[in-house]
Amino acid sequence: MTNENAITVKNLTKTFGDFTAVDAISFEVGKGEVFGFLGANGAGKTTAMKMLIGISKPTKGEANVAGFDVRTQAEDIKKSIGYMSQRFSLYNDLTIKENIVFFGGIYGLKKSVIKAKSKNLIDELGLHDEADKLVGSLPLGWKQKVSFSVALLHDPKIIFLDEPTGGVDPITRRQFWEMIYREANNGKTIFVTTHYMDEAEYCDRVSIMVAGKIEALDTPKNLKEKYKVDSMNKVFLKLARNIE
Repeated sequence: MTNENAITVKNLTKTFGDFTAVDAISFEVGKGEVFGFLGANGAGKTTAMKMLIGISKPTKGEANVAGFDVRTQAEDIKKSIGYMSQRFSLYNDLTIKENIVFFGGIYGLKKSVIKAKSKNLIDELGLHDEADKLVGSLPLGWKQKVSFSVALLHDPKIIFLDEPTGGVDPITRRQFWEMIYREANNGKTIFVTTHYMDEAEYCDRVSIMVAGKIEALDTPKNLKEKYKVDSMNKVFLKLARNIE
C-alpha cells in the first residue's frame, strides 16, 4: 500500500463453483476518500466487500486494506476497520447504552474510554431520552445512525458501509450522509456500497459494477460528461444497456 492509498485491489476474484460473483476487479481508494461501490442488487458488491474486510478469502487476485494483506492478515484488517452490515448489526434486545458497552468491550476498549465514548455518542445523536430504551424500539433511521456510530468506537482508519441507507426515508438518508462527510473530513476513508444511484453524487469517486465486473470508475462529474447524461442513474442505465 502506498502512502496515498487506504485500499489497493488487483484482479480480485471470487467464484462459487462455476459461478463468478466477482470477476478480476482492480481499483485503489485514497486515504480520506469517500468511495462509492455501486451496482444493482446481485452485481457482486457485497461479495467484494466481504473479501476486503477479511471474512471471505479471494479465489484469485490480491488486495491490501489499511496496510494488511486480505489473504494472510485478515485479523489485522478486522481490528483496523469499522464495518456496518447491510442488515442492522446491533442487538435489538439491548439498550443503546448496553450495545455501546458490549461493542466497546469487543473492540478491547477500557471501561473509562467506553464511558466517555458512550456520553459523546449519545450527545452527538441527541439520544438522551432514548439511551436506556431497547434498540429494537427505535425507528430504522435511528438504528442505522447508532450502528454507524458504534462502528466508529475504536477509531478505525477505514469504514466499510454496506447499503447503509437501505429502507430509510430521504431526510434520514441525507442526515446519514452528513455523518459520513464528518468522518471523511476527520481523515477517515469511507467505502460505501449502495444501489441508490443518486447517492453516487455524494462520493468523491465511484465504481459501477455490472455482473461482477467494474464497468466504470471515475468521479461522478466525469462519468456524467463521458456518457453525456445529467444523472448517475442514467450513467448506470447506459452501462447496463451496453453490457446487454
